[in-house]
Amino acid sequence: MSLRIRHIAPDATPGSKLSLEDLARVLRPEILSDVLHECKAHEQRTRKLPAATVVLVCVAMNLYTTDCLAHVFFRLVSGLRWLLSDPGASRVSKGALCQARYRLGARPPVALFKRVCAKPLAVPNTPGAFLFGLRPMALDGTTLDVPDTPHNVRAFGKPGASRGTSAWPQVRVVALSECATHAILDAGVWRHDVDERDAGRRLMRSVGPGTLLLWDRGFHSFTMVKAALARGPGTHLLGRLPATVKPKVLRTLADGTQLVRLRPAGYYRGHRRAEQLTVRLLRYTLDDPNRPGHRIEHRLITSLLDPEDAPAEELVLAYHARWEFELAVDEIKTHQRPPQQPLRSQKPVGVIQEIYGLLVAHYVIRAVMVEAARTVAPPPSRLSFTATLRIIREMVPEAQRTAAADHPRLYRQLLADIVATPLPPRASRSNPRVVKRKMSNFGVKNPSHRYWPQPTKSFREAVVLLN
Repeated sequence: MSLRIRHIAPDATPGSKLSLEDLARVLRPEILSDVLHECKAHEQRTRKLPAATVVLVCVAMNLYTTDCLAHVFFRLVSGLRWLLSDPGASRVSKGALCQARYRLGARPPVALFKRVCAKPLAVPNTPGAFLFGLRPMALDGTTLDVPDTPHNVRAFGKPGASRGTSAWPQVRVVALSECATHAILDAGVWRHDVDERDAGRRLMRSVGPGTLLLWDRGFHSFTMVKAALARGPGTHLLGRLPATVKPKVLRTLADGTQLVRLRPAGYYRGHRRAEQLTVRLLRYTLDDPNRPGHRIEHRLITSLLDPEDAPAEELVLAYHARWEFELAVDEIKTHQRPPQQPLRSQKPVGVIQEIYGLLVAHYVIRAVMVEAARTVAPPPSRLSFTATLRIIREMVPEAQRTAAADHPRLYRQLLADIVATPLPPRASRSNPRVVKRKMSNFGVKNPSHRYWPQPTKSFREAVVLLN
């Protein structure tokens, strides 16, 4: 049976019919309405680009990241265009979209992210989603380049480099990710030079009972460990210990791991009542010359103190699941966005709006992948993020022109298309940390180049033939 064409009233506008609901089932109109009401972002008059439409554009421009803003809107309404009484009503200018974005501000996309993305996607029968009855979640950070404008430089700053400063201002994004599904459940945006540990403590708000929190040695501090344990008796941590930290050994357990005592920085021997925490220390190395870390001692600490409940080898393997966060970052920075390209927003408000739209779009894609994985045996990690993104991009106009009664069938077909070509099992491989592109011989761009003297003659007038 063929799909039926959607019926639209003659006086309908593109903004009143625009929705991504049928693709992800997470951006429902009532959620958008609640978010806009919470942020007091509803308009006092009817606009061609109402606030709900602009929020969807903020998400969609992170699905179609290689398109200019006007063409992003065109893609969203292309399925509706010939169903409207006036097809020209679907055309908007880049300037109108930019004004609408900055009129909306950053609060609604941030509120949408917190409302939509706070829910973990894995369920108890999701393969690899739980260990020792706990949900592994990784805390880590990354940086994003933003356009080199005076506003962005003042707000976010430029990292220092050996030859001056970096090419672009940068923002630091610290996020909390569900390892099994790559879903980003909480995140914050800061200047590039923020202390990641301070940012990480802010995200403890989203860590609850039943969580095994993973972090790298850059996040370790006594305060971080204390903050994680304070989230409740059902919350546990597993993190790497920096080489400079020398905890006091209390006793050695049956499996060779040790109970150790952590003390805050600045502890001195005469202060007998200094606060202390007891954790379990795991020491291990890798016996493979072709793997990074071969014959190097690695140290992990965990709040899972009983070796019978949490065997040491399983904990070591669980810690390396933290690299799933790096894969989530790769999805966002390399596949969802053009690699090595800065964001498109020229002002800090737009940057924050764009980043949270980017995270919502990533969550939407991952939600679809998790739902697709439930229809087959492989876990979500065996489905292709890039293929799912491409399928969703093509499905948007098709869903817009299709009658609502046929949307469930269309969505089932979307899931079937995603699982049709699963990825092969991951290969056991390692790659060196190297770059292929050498440094440029050109000078470094600086603010004086922004207003470079322009030609006073046409090229033809400037040509002088020499005898």
